Amino acid sequence: MTGRALWRRFKMHFDWVLLLVVVLICSIGLLNLYSATRYVTQSGLFGKQVMLMLVGLFLFFLMAVLDYRAWVRVAWLVLLIGTVAVVAVHFSGYAAKGSQRWLGWQSARIQPSEFIKLAVIIALARLVHDSGSQEIPWSGILLRVSALGVVVILIAWQPDLGTATLVGLIAVSVAVLASRRLWPFLVGIVLTAAAVPVMWSHLLADYQKKRILTFLDPQSDPSGAGWHARQSIFAVGSGRLLGKGYMHGTQNQLNFLPEQWTDFPFSVWAEEWGFLGVIVLLGLYLFLILWMVHVASQARDRFGAVLCVGVAALLFWHVFVNIAMVTGLAPVVGVTLPLVSYGGSSVLTVFLGLGLVASVSMRRFAR
Repeated sequence: MTGRALWRRFKMHFDWVLLLVVVLICSIGLLNLYSATRYVTQSGLFGKQVMLMLVGLFLFFLMAVLDYRAWVRVAWLVLLIGTVAVVAVHFSGYAAKGSQRWLGWQSARIQPSEFIKLAVIIALARLVHDSGSQEIPWSGILLRVSALGVVVILIAWQPDLGTATLVGLIAVSVAVLASRRLWPFLVGIVLTAAAVPVMWSHLLADYQKKRILTFLDPQSDPSGAGWHARQSIFAVGSGRLLGKGYMHGTQNQLNFLPEQWTDFPFSVWAEEWGFLGVIVLLGLYLFLILWMVHVASQARDRFGAVLCVGVAALLFWHVFVNIAMVTGLAPVVGVTLPLVSYGGSSVLTVFLGLGLVASVSMRRFAR
């Protein structure tokens, strides 16, 4: 087949709707980031984010071109590599803001706990694929589910409560939507609930415990642990219907919002663009998630369907937890807003996941 024929086939089968929505959300993210970092001391964040998104788009197209079915054979190896990387963080990781989550040196750092979300999704897809194609004994299923539980515990140990929670939510979502056997995951949920006292005593840092206690009783420390959430709520509420205008949000421009370029970009957007702007952003997220579910419903096999469901769950829970966090409906746990928050590992992880969905979408038409 000639190059021209391959290009024609690519144009015909590529999921342009998926790409369009992703580009729109990225545009909002860059617009918001420019305002959020206008008067902060950290220089160059906007330029770095542009470069990250360009790299992310390259990875998106690369994953789309690769056949997603190749990941079936290496699914558990990918999870093993991700787990080893998370373990390595505990021995030689870079620590910042009370957590040891990064590998690398100086500015060249990656966060393995971000990439392991995709490893978990690929492993879950393989588990569902295997359970449909052959009979796996209950001991084998329980062993695989236990491996996922170990990943969650290792991430919580960093400590990274937000990512550990997200990995658990993604696993449960995939189990409910795609698996024919729910009991191993139900057992995992029960064991996790039973481990909560141990995690509270030995895994969570003091500042994380304080955030949770402040969430349960907001007035207990309004100028300390509760400061971030209170300022965020003020910013969201002050936007009202139409917002204060681009780069005119007082909570943002006067630096009352903490980490407004990573954890609290939604507060910046809501303050400057108001309720209507929030509806636009949430509408794009909703369309993107539903589109991925639509792709899953048309996938050629269960492996591809679970990949799409897993990435959709990843985006849904990121958006849900982040917005709940910045509006006072959940503790502040450091969860980013996909393609809007500044960040290297989180941005690239989302693009890689979306590339997997694009690969599944393209091969719906293969004979």
